[in-house]
Amino acid sequence: MLVFSKVVQTGSLSAAARELGVSPAVVSRTLAALESHLGVRLLNRTTRSLHLTGEGASYYESSSRILAEIDEADAALTARRVEPQGVLKVALPASFGHKHIAPLIPRFAARFPKIELALSLSDRSINLIEEGFDLAIRIAELKDSSLAARKLAPNRRVVCASPDYLREHGSPKTPQDLAKHNCLVASWDHGFAMTWDYKSPAGKRGSMRVTGRYACDNWEVLREWAVAGLGVALKSTWDVRKHLEDGTLVPLLPGYDFGTDVGIYAVYPHRRYLPAKTRVFIDFLAESFGPEPYWDLPTVPAAAAAGADKPAPRSKSRAVL
Repeated sequence: MLVFSKVVQTGSLSAAARELGVSPAVVSRTLAALESHLGVRLLNRTTRSLHLTGEGASYYESSSRILAEIDEADAALTARRVEPQGVLKVALPASFGHKHIAPLIPRFAARFPKIELALSLSDRSINLIEEGFDLAIRIAELKDSSLAARKLAPNRRVVCASPDYLREHGSPKTPQDLAKHNCLVASWDHGFAMTWDYKSPAGKRGSMRVTGRYACDNWEVLREWAVAGLGVALKSTWDVRKHLEDGTLVPLLPGYDFGTDVGIYAVYPHRRYLPAKTRVFIDFLAESFGPEPYWDLPTVPAAAAAGADKPAPRSKSRAVL
């Protein structure tokens, strides 16, 4: 499979032989043996060109996936055997990075003293490859992408408002009632409006277009506006847990799930040959958040909220690729 894939990638037997460190004759014999074993022709070869057959294209796709999984398994063992080191550049959403990742770094530094860590906290869209980042944390519904991703935690969201706002304007009973309220939105490109997706208590998906007089592309500002009574906000629980507990924000629309399809992900350029420094940072975050992130547990340990060592997660399971 490796020889066949290398021939496809390089476009010739001689180029593949050079990269593999063998003779073209060895590559030719290996291909012939593979085709004989499979009982199909994978490549149509002439003196000047190579072309995949239909069977060859299908086999190349499967081979590439299998070889990538082998590389992934090798890299996982290497990461445990070799001490991770080098500069690791990570892009983080500003508020989430400040609240839930920056406080963990002293513990990470003690565990991996040879890693030099550079964090960039910004809510702008980051191009990992062009800007030279090793990975980024994204809170989103991931679309099809050339980037690899690992889910670190769910991103539960709640519609909320301050007690003062609710005393003056009342509480919405259904998502449709939000049309009567001043909603705090993160975009003003389409008339200070956004669409909030939800799942009803019966499990039916829906969406509500909300509008308001105030917009900001910074999550912390939207939260503070909600606390100040300017309107209704859709906020992540990692951001407003404290305010929900002390009563400065009140959760609305119980039974409706506004966190549909949104998660907290580590994204990185590709899976093949993932550096040990990148892998251990992703594993560290997954371990720190646990199967159920500490900000969504019934009670939040004070040590965890301060970024110190917290009790071990209730399960040994890990987030999956």
